[in-house]
Amino acid sequence: MRILILGATGRVGGKIFDKALADGHEVTTLVRDTNKLAGIFSENAIILQGNACCEKDVQNVLRDVELVISCLGTDGGTVLTESMPLVIQEMKSQGIKRIVTVGTAGILQSREHPGLLRYESPDSRRSSIRAAEEHRKAWELLAASGLDWTVVCPTYLPDGEPLGTYRVERDYLPDGGMSISVGDTADFTYKEALARGFVGCRVGLAY
Repeated sequence: MRILILGATGRVGGKIFDKALADGHEVTTLVRDTNKLAGIFSENAIILQGNACCEKDVQNVLRDVELVISCLGTDGGTVLTESMPLVIQEMKSQGIKRIVTVGTAGILQSREHPGLLRYESPDSRRSSIRAAEEHRKAWELLAASGLDWTVVCPTYLPDGEPLGTYRVERDYLPDGGMSISVGDTADFTYKEALARGFVGCRVGLAY
């Protein structure tokens, strides 16, 4: 399969990139600094320099792709809300249907406060909601897109290898969930992209 991975230089995206290559997929990525992936030696890896917020770069990188996995973060700015409309537009133009993104548990539904998202609830521990608002806007764009989307929403994300045992729940964080490793987040995101078990929803992810 021809897979585009955005955010392949990040913690989660890098592990997904490696998994997809190991499974024999043709993997394309768009990065601002190709030196960060200089250690990748595979005939199935296509590493293009560019910016996900540039329309021409997005058009180029999505050519002939069958699946999109985005692990882009907020990057301290508006990269999510700038890039997502471009990705959606070009996916539609090229007839690509499946996209999986990594968001944040803050945009899952609150159990204690029906009608609110977790980051909106009075007991939220977030000192800033800027990143959560960015992820929310990206999710809302996907929800209105008509694409086969899934937003994976991990809670606290420490480094760590995959254990392979974790809990998932549609639109909510698994009850009492406190953390999920980078390795297991990458593991679930990659598997879900191929398995399509949670199309059209957010997925809470925690131990």
